[in-house]
Amino acid sequence: MNFELPFIPERTTKPREKGLTMMMDKGLSFRETEDFISASAHLTDIAKFGFGTAFITNDLQKKIDLYKEAGIKPYFGGTLFEAFYARGMVDDYLRLLDKFKLELAEISDGSIIMNHNEKCELINRFSKDRTIMSEVGSKDSGIIVSPSKWVKMMSSELQAGSWKVIAEGREAGNVGVFRPNGTAHTYLINKIISKVNPADILWEAPQKNQQVWFIKLFGANVNLGNIGPNEMIPLECLRLGLRGDTFFDFLPSDYADRLRQVNDENVEEEEEA
Repeated sequence: MNFELPFIPERTTKPREKGLTMMMDKGLSFRETEDFISASAHLTDIAKFGFGTAFITNDLQKKIDLYKEAGIKPYFGGTLFEAFYARGMVDDYLRLLDKFKLELAEISDGSIIMNHNEKCELINRFSKDRTIMSEVGSKDSGIIVSPSKWVKMMSSELQAGSWKVIAEGREAGNVGVFRPNGTAHTYLINKIISKVNPADILWEAPQKNQQVWFIKLFGANVNLGNIGPNEMIPLECLRLGLRGDTFFDFLPSDYADRLRQVNDENVEEEEEA
């Protein structure tokens, strides 16, 4: 921090187990990556090469090395894993991870149908040599997964060896744990966290209103992902109560009540005028 300010919530420090922020790299250039690291490396735990962008990204190895040198864990998006899986090339995918020396990997089935026992076997196999995140939920809004199935899949995947389970939200934030209009699927999320430790879940939350919702529910150290490169600092300000949306959430109650009272009085005076 650049200066002292009281009543700021305590944030976990890197390397974190909770309070993670995953940035979604959808095609940053090498120089944009350097600029991103200069501005936000201290706030970023994980960098995901979104969907299949790793296939066509220039300077891929150089970018991977940049992230690693900055203390950020890079990995390929789950859709790339699914592209290899759909072609019967799981072993080739493992060799690809070895080629680029990626310690973190994602196993997902958001675009394909995969037997869940097989998915757990893959998680267990991959996790013997690297850290695994697995994603639960479909990218197809027409596929409805019951809350009990969400819980069962998340629990099974964590038991199989996943470090974190990712709650599907897509880059648009309109499927999975969100309704088509982007609002949180409250009933589903409450059912999930009644059985699964929230610290083991990384919530994809690309929209500000979604980030606010999760911060209000879980506090400053909630795991959030699919965050745009230019949204890392704004998100951290939300986490710390330094934006209007969460301004009162971390102030002592007497401070917050007094400020709200002053605000209400000012509104009444303006209305009377």
